[in-house]
Amino acid sequence: MKITRAESFAEDLPLSRPYEIAFKRVDRVTLHFVRLITANGLVGLGSAAPTDITGESSEACAQALDDMGQDLLVGKDPRHLRALTGALRHHMPRTPAARAALDMALYDLAAQDAGVPVVDLLGRRHSRLETSITIGILPLEKTLEEASEYMERGFRVLKVKLGHCFADDLERLQALRAHVGPHIRIRVDVNQGYTADEALALFHRATSLNLELVEQPLPAANADTMRTLPKECAYLMAADESLHTESDALALALEPPFGIYNIKLMKCGGVTSGLAIADLAALANLHCMWGCMDESVISIAAALHTAYASAATMYLDLDGSFDLSHDTATGGFRLHEGRLEVLNRPGLGVSLME
Repeated sequence: MKITRAESFAEDLPLSRPYEIAFKRVDRVTLHFVRLITANGLVGLGSAAPTDITGESSEACAQALDDMGQDLLVGKDPRHLRALTGALRHHMPRTPAARAALDMALYDLAAQDAGVPVVDLLGRRHSRLETSITIGILPLEKTLEEASEYMERGFRVLKVKLGHCFADDLERLQALRAHVGPHIRIRVDVNQGYTADEALALFHRATSLNLELVEQPLPAANADTMRTLPKECAYLMAADESLHTESDALALALEPPFGIYNIKLMKCGGVTSGLAIADLAALANLHCMWGCMDESVISIAAALHTAYASAATMYLDLDGSFDLSHDTATGGFRLHEGRLEVLNRPGLGVSLME
């Protein structure tokens, strides 16, 4: 089986629900798509969502997909996964989202050839976990309205964006907990917006607020400051902007300031690197949360298949396709009562819309 063509294109997609986080407002995204086509008619799909977090521009992502798809993959057997994904990593160090798209497309092809879902090719550990759904930085009343809407839709895990004003954040969280009751799980994401004193103050209130975890309270450059917080803080804290590559995961594991790794395929470069980070987390007795940007169902499915192949997986935050006004692809997973389940189809189980 040989790859005979590599094709890519981009689409600019508005969000059905724009949102605000600690450092920006988001109302639309440019997503990139790739098709790897084999001589026997299989089509492997991948998608990239380059952002300032991945460190690559949309133009750089598009160029990398065009160049590397042709130069590295055409003429190759997609079943040679370790060799091909290793070549992608070597030649695409600065475009992780583009690398992720090509990486997942290779897994899509290899699993289709084997006639199994990607998760079964990797080795399934999980089948059905709850995902959180995100509430951006909003006024109090709007926060409660969105929470009610999401609960009506079956979600039981809410992730709340914080980071503009600590006092306002506490007011929102206290009102939200009173509004949703004790059984809804609440996670918070500060997106590097707090000082060490504010992170510690939130930790001290975590029990009364019944917070499940706190994502990236301090700037990524402040890992040493994170280590000055009480050891108990680490169990509640999740690394996001501090964690991109396997090297980051190894450095953080040696003296953990975080007890949880938030792995995003767009940050690390795809299924291969995501699994490597999860394996490091497991060795260090850390948990994994699998997160996303605003993404197509293609890359959300790839993240879900990868998450379900890791014993360290504890949390899902794979809501990135829910806010798209429309998607270029369909399939990938089933959502029921806030839980995600991969489809029993070969590969990633996705297809492009007609």
